[in-house]
Amino acid sequence: MKVSQAINERRSVKSYDPSHRMTEAEIEQLMSLAMLSPTAFNIQHWRFVVVTDPVLRHQIRAVSWNQAQVTDASLLIILTADLKAWEKDPARYWVHAPKQASDYLVQAIHDYYTDHAQAERDEGMRSGGMAAMTLMLAAKEMGYDTCPMDGFDFDAVGKLINLPADHVPVMFVVVGKPLEAAKPRSGQLPLNEVVIYNRFE
Repeated sequence: MKVSQAINERRSVKSYDPSHRMTEAEIEQLMSLAMLSPTAFNIQHWRFVVVTDPVLRHQIRAVSWNQAQVTDASLLIILTADLKAWEKDPARYWVHAPKQASDYLVQAIHDYYTDHAQAERDEGMRSGGMAAMTLMLAAKEMGYDTCPMDGFDFDAVGKLINLPADHVPVMFVVVGKPLEAAKPRSGQLPLNEVVIYNRFE
């Protein structure tokens, strides 16, 4: 499947076959592709919580406005961000780079994030969003549909998954086999309304 086809055909699907299971090989393929998503300074601060425990999925559904896709989709992936990934042995993010480049980047990471909590959070959310899009397009190529979600109680979900204090939830992505085709697109804005050249008027 071409990337353009995956982009055109990707839709947010909410009704899934609850009996379908993805193979371990498929899950590993999907997550390996997600891990190729870009991050600032290559700190790879996304953490993907793949929820397989059916009891836990029902508990998460209860704090997600009882949305059926939380339990019925083949996979529930909770994207989270490790806000302090930048201080956890940052040299490992550049272990294969020339020493001069690695030394420079490790210092740049320190300088950029130290005492800059807003940057930690902003970068985590940006990186999580890019990883979510990678997941959705990769899943589409694999023959699956997806739905990105933020309709849940972030604090409650954090407690249910034992989220570390230095992590934050970003969003869910559910993946599975749809029970019905997505409805037609409901209304795309015109290109000339959303694409601005050079500056706003």
